[in-house]
Amino acid sequence: MSSTPVTWFEIGTDRPDEAERFYGELFGWAFEDQGAPGRSYRVTAGGGGEAGIGGAIRASDGSTPNYAIFYAQVTDVADACRRAEAAGGKVLVPQVTAPTGLTFAHLADPAGNHFGVFTPPAG
Repeated sequence: MSSTPVTWFEIGTDRPDEAERFYGELFGWAFEDQGAPGRSYRVTAGGGGEAGIGGAIRASDGSTPNYAIFYAQVTDVADACRRAEAAGGKVLVPQVTAPTGLTFAHLADPAGNHFGVFTPPAG
């Protein structure tokens, strides 16, 4: 059994209202906007609990493609990036630490599939 759980997902879209409606109607998920002013980030615990994972809809301005991504929780983001590259993957977005203390990076597997790794804030 793996010690690296997938614990978060994110849906990036230039139509966040439509995405929220769609996933709300399809799965019964409720969302709460926790983004900074002018930056919508709608969090759901819809997939959370013992049977699933949490996630969010990130509003974009349409300048980047829409996407869906999963995040694996790791103890060391920099080490996960090094190991991904050693295994034939690529680092797409190098390690970033958000003001909240959350640290993350975006990676691609050898086939080009995009995914993320993160470490939650301490404490």
